[in-house]
Amino acid sequence: MRQAEFDGRGSQIRWTECAGEGRALVYAHGLGSMSAVYHAHIAGHLALAGRRQLFVDLPGHGLSDRPASFGYTLEEHADALAAALDAARVTGAELVAHSMGGAVAIVLAARRPDLVARLVLTEANLDPNPAVSAGGSGIASYTEEEFTRGTGFEDVLARVGPLWAATMRLADPLALHRTAVALVRGTRPTMRELLRALPVERTYLVGGLDGELTGRAELVASGVRVVAVPDAGHNIMFDQPEAFVREVAGRG
Repeated sequence: MRQAEFDGRGSQIRWTECAGEGRALVYAHGLGSMSAVYHAHIAGHLALAGRRQLFVDLPGHGLSDRPASFGYTLEEHADALAAALDAARVTGAELVAHSMGGAVAIVLAARRPDLVARLVLTEANLDPNPAVSAGGSGIASYTEEEFTRGTGFEDVLARVGPLWAATMRLADPLALHRTAVALVRGTRPTMRELLRALPVERTYLVGGLDGELTGRAELVASGVRVVAVPDAGHNIMFDQPEAFVREVAGRG
């Protein structure tokens, strides 16, 4: 395990790492998740053998610290991820990022282009104000007080089901809520607009069971490679790991 300070107050962002060669693969998880849990089985595939790979837990999640003074905006998450990559002496990385982590990766690529050479985004959040669901928008529908001191956190854990709850219960409720609110608020320009303007190789994976991706034609026109993975939902790395590995390895 390695760590780097991310807030100027001693709080640490942490990651585990597999030694290897070539451009580093950096995995970023979704809301209430952990990078190694969602991606270790992908990193261990023979197609990725010999690659340097980092599993970063964003602030408030997994192994990383969870300061109450932190804002947990997408920009602040991106800056924390940048602190980890700077400490690891990583430049020109390939970011493999899921859901909320995908939004953070987009913001990072816009703010620190030296750190990112390629994005592989799995159902990344692209737009503000999504429909209310059991996930991020559902969390954001509570006030911070209701979620952290009332029944909100327990209510959400019961709704999301046992697999997601297994990692979400390890995250800090305050960090979850502030991050969810940040996702609903989005960025200016929006994550979608930032993604379309990025001058790096970009792949966006969408689960074939989730229907047509909104704004797909515009993304494709801007150079984003959009791939619908058959028989997969939001967690493509679990539903179709072989197809996921092909995309991470650039063999899709």
